[in-house]
Amino acid sequence: MSSQSENNKRIAKNTLMLYVRMLFSMVVSLYTSRVVLQTLGVEDYGIFNVVGGIITMFTFINNSMASSTQRYLNYELARGDEQKLRSVFSTALQIHCLIALLIIVLGETVGLWFLMEKLVIPESRMTAAMWVYQCSVLTCAVGLISVPYNAVIIAHERMSAFAYISILEVCLKLVIVFLLVISPIDRLITYALLFLAVQLLIRFIYTKYCHKHFEESHLDMKVDKPLLKEMSSFAGWSFFGNLAAILYTQGLNMMLNIFFGPIVNAARGIAVQVQSAVQQFVGGFQTALNPQITKNFAVGDLHQMHNLMFRSARFSFLLLFFLSLPVLLETDFLLDVWLKEVPDNAVIFTQIMICIALIYTTANPCVIANQATGRVKVYQIVVGSILLSILPISYVVLKLGAPAYSVFIVHFCVEAVAQFFRMFMLRKLIDLPVWQYFRNIYLPVAGTVVVSVVLPLIVHLQMDEGWLRFIAVGFTCVASVGLCAFFIGMTKNERFFIRDKALRVIRLKK
Repeated sequence: MSSQSENNKRIAKNTLMLYVRMLFSMVVSLYTSRVVLQTLGVEDYGIFNVVGGIITMFTFINNSMASSTQRYLNYELARGDEQKLRSVFSTALQIHCLIALLIIVLGETVGLWFLMEKLVIPESRMTAAMWVYQCSVLTCAVGLISVPYNAVIIAHERMSAFAYISILEVCLKLVIVFLLVISPIDRLITYALLFLAVQLLIRFIYTKYCHKHFEESHLDMKVDKPLLKEMSSFAGWSFFGNLAAILYTQGLNMMLNIFFGPIVNAARGIAVQVQSAVQQFVGGFQTALNPQITKNFAVGDLHQMHNLMFRSARFSFLLLFFLSLPVLLETDFLLDVWLKEVPDNAVIFTQIMICIALIYTTANPCVIANQATGRVKVYQIVVGSILLSILPISYVVLKLGAPAYSVFIVHFCVEAVAQFFRMFMLRKLIDLPVWQYFRNIYLPVAGTVVVSVVLPLIVHLQMDEGWLRFIAVGFTCVASVGLCAFFIGMTKNERFFIRDKALRVIRLKK
């Protein structure tokens, strides 16, 4: 009980630190995105998003290895095997260095060909696009090598480090915005170079922090061949899921460019910024819980693992919905206030992508639970194949003359199907009944959504657009979602816990 209490306190502390990081990052990111769009213009902003996306596409090779690294570090840390922990880190770093080299080779061959021959970029902006591309290649390579260091911080649950370093990173990006405005040279090139410089500095800081605080984070050049094979096998079967993820994000971005040009990429870039901002609201909570899910599996406590999965999925959805509902209802107004020039399709793109994010909040615990088991082969093949279908279905839909936003509707529907299969396959892997997952997550979540949306929607429909309606909708969303989440979305024990904590705070103030 004492150990469990300590884990809960650590989760709460880590969540708080990550929320401080998130709130600061979200506010500054929304501001900087607005200024960058105004300074670069819609066309250059779209070019930056689509050209940088070429290299991002190749990172699916690394993403599967990153999952493997995080899982093995969490697992060995829970078991307390320090020698194996050092071996896991060194093996992971060796593999990531090789992947970084592979990404550079692919970027300077296949990626460069795609940029020159397939993307729709005005001739006058091709030189600037090339600068953006080369900076993206270098940024990606540095980021790949730093993955094991970030994974060590998460495994040790030192979330305060993430909070402080991320705040520094956001401040540096704010400096970029001011330098961009006064830059005497091409502003797109300036933005790419400054962005690269910030990423290099931040990665250096993460590495130095790990060397100082974690003994296992020093590279051992000795190759552990059995472990190398085991981790690579795990990563290899994760390949399908990560390939699907990169295709339905950057692949759809390229497809939109080919069908509609860079202006639509700018609209998607704005939608991604908003989606990322609201997703950060739950990212801290999930990042704090994820290591505990794996560690409970490592010590054989499946009951506690299930409880953590239920709480992670349910609270993540409720937290995101709490923030998303006013954004979904007032998207037009918010984008008009945020941006002086709102790209076409930005509103509908933003609304659909937030809905996709809401679905995925309930999928994250399933993904982490599957990785914890180490038995990823069948799971990744099935789920990866389902998600890979997003791209060909979207291509057919666009060929038939559907509008640009149709690709995100396809994504939404396929993601919902994939989630059902995730739950079904976890049945045997961790003894998790599908009905129990529905009862503990989807029933309370659905009830909260249906009841809480009524009052804000009435207010939205009865008032004219403007600040007064936005404030009224925001207030009713906070009240409606808050009350419904408490009485419908939470269990009896959770309500008791919150009431008890609230009463203690009130007594302390008195």
